[in-house]
Amino acid sequence: MADREWLLKRNCSISPRQLMLAYSGLCVASLGIAVAFGLRGAWYVLGFSVLELSIVGSAMLYYARHATDSERIVLRGECLRVELAEGGNARSFTLARRGIRLTVLSAPPGLIRLQSAGTGVEVEVGRYLTTRKRHELLLELRHELFPVAAGR
Repeated sequence: MADREWLLKRNCSISPRQLMLAYSGLCVASLGIAVAFGLRGAWYVLGFSVLELSIVGSAMLYYARHATDSERIVLRGECLRVELAEGGNARSFTLARRGIRLTVLSAPPGLIRLQSAGTGVEVEVGRYLTTRKRHELLLELRHELFPVAAGR
């Protein structure tokens, strides 16, 4: 049996480091303009600028924490290992190949649930895939996990 691996990641257009550089530039520009208004007597502009940058910074921090979220599925021998990385937290699940059951969930729509009959371990995968790609993953998993039923 050949080993097989799937890596499912978010499609992020900007890395956390690039995001911090962009946010730094935004801070310099916004605070520079606010200080200029403050020197002309409108100090309340500085307060609004700080409030605005705090809100934008919070949103960017949330984005950066989740930019590297991923799901890694590794089929090796008689074990299926699922590694989930979400917001800096990592979890790992190991399922015995023989007792795995695949189901498609209705809520959240289309996620694939992997259940191990013997150990009771269950995990959902496919969060970062489109509906079509999720269906392709389901077919590939069925093909690899149940080769006789798939016609191999």
